[in-house]
Amino acid sequence: MFGRRRGKETTAPAEEVEQAEEVPARESGPWDAAEPHPERERVDLGGLRLPVDAGFEIQLTLDGERIAGAVVLFEESALQVQAFAAPKKTGIWDEVRAELAAAVKNAGGTAEERQGPFGTELAAQIPDKETRQPVRYLGVDGPRWFLRAAISGRAALDAGAAETLENVVKDIVVVRGDGPMAPHELIELRLPPEARQAVEGRAPGRDASDLNPFERGPEIAELR
Repeated sequence: MFGRRRGKETTAPAEEVEQAEEVPARESGPWDAAEPHPERERVDLGGLRLPVDAGFEIQLTLDGERIAGAVVLFEESALQVQAFAAPKKTGIWDEVRAELAAAVKNAGGTAEERQGPFGTELAAQIPDKETRQPVRYLGVDGPRWFLRAAISGRAALDAGAAETLENVVKDIVVVRGDGPMAPHELIELRLPPEARQAVEGRAPGRDASDLNPFERGPEIAELR
């Protein structure tokens, strides 16, 4: 009888341990490619898988010959996103945010921190000719990567317009890769397979830009 009672006592803690190890899945991203994430239509840009919806226009930002980031245009607003390598155990958003604030202020603009859907963000006013352009800088530290986003246009001030672009950020998938990268090193992007096939199979004499669905997008306070 003692042995049977002992057996019953040992099963209960095991069940409790099993329940304790069940960790609720996150409701939103940005996601790491290695973790479970919702299936939906995304443009495969290599280092980023970017959600697409009706009414979106996607452009690419260029740094010389390489693709450095992507821009989602929606109505009167724009979302620029870039991904960078980061240390394994520490994030870099605090450091990047301070650099961004200093760059904006050195250019004659203003920048202040505030809380947003992704934690601390930077609300900036960037000089643009005779006016100032409002920009929201968002940062998300992931596993060995950092995602930086900049929202400009109407969505920088209008919460209703911003929600659409914030939802894009929440559904981005970052593909860091396993190779060694220095912190702050840009995770390069590439044309999606269908766009590369179109460029490679273009007729002789046609410019590649005729078949490239992307254009050079706006670059907002680019930092090195």
